[in-house]
Amino acid sequence: MKSILLVGQSNMAGRGFITDVEPIINEHIKVLKNGRWQFMEEPIHQDRAVAGIGPAASFAQLWVDEHPNETLGLIPCADGGTSIDDWAPDQILTRHAISEAQFAMETSELIGVLWHQGENDSNNDKYQNYQEKLQQFIAHMRHALDQPDLPFIVGGLGDYLGQSGFGQSATQYQEINQIIQSVSNSDPYCYFVTGQGLRPNPDGIHINARSQRIFGIRYYHAFSQLKDVLSPLPNEASLLSTLYKETYSKNEQMYLQLAAMGKNEITFEHFSQQMAAINKDTP
Repeated sequence: MKSILLVGQSNMAGRGFITDVEPIINEHIKVLKNGRWQFMEEPIHQDRAVAGIGPAASFAQLWVDEHPNETLGLIPCADGGTSIDDWAPDQILTRHAISEAQFAMETSELIGVLWHQGENDSNNDKYQNYQEKLQQFIAHMRHALDQPDLPFIVGGLGDYLGQSGFGQSATQYQEINQIIQSVSNSDPYCYFVTGQGLRPNPDGIHINARSQRIFGIRYYHAFSQLKDVLSPLPNEASLLSTLYKETYSKNEQMYLQLAAMGKNEITFEHFSQQMAAINKDTP
């Protein structure tokens, strides 16, 4: 089993509206929750009540598509509204991410880190110290996890920022993007992913659900090809359609029925009928 650590602020945790996209359901994608690898269901993070769609599910779906006999575990440690200072080596979020990653490494091989953060540092000239702090975070994580070559995929901020809603305050997002790309250029195991063309929720700061699916595709392209993604990929629309299954395995069907009953979307009687049909139709 392989695993990926998810760190940063709200656009890594995910704020895309759950109802805006089809669900990604795959029994070969797990999430670390309460110390156990559990079936992935979005939202992957539980950092806030408004948690929603982030980039990790589409990243994971593409990974398992290319590794059909393996399982990928996601380690959710992003936290909304956090600054780069909140990810300093001695801060609790960093310590928590290291602890979770180390725990995951007992049963999986950690193969990479997905990072997205910077909106909170895109004002009041906070970008001036951002590069040093981001490099310090990456170096500290690699040292703490004893993986000096651990790949970091770092996402750029959306070019919709500075225009509306809460995003109006992020007036220096371009400076942050230049720094993130500079960090990537100076690090042989770090790869930049552009936020160009992504669209926000009505709040003007959080990436919407469809764009998060696309963002995850870009993250995976950078990870799998070991190179920066400096512009939107030409086949993003076609790749979007490959994320969603037409048929589900027996385990996936059973999970969907359990989830629906747990959310009071179906009655126990309907659940029992569906489970009987699943068991009858699948070996």
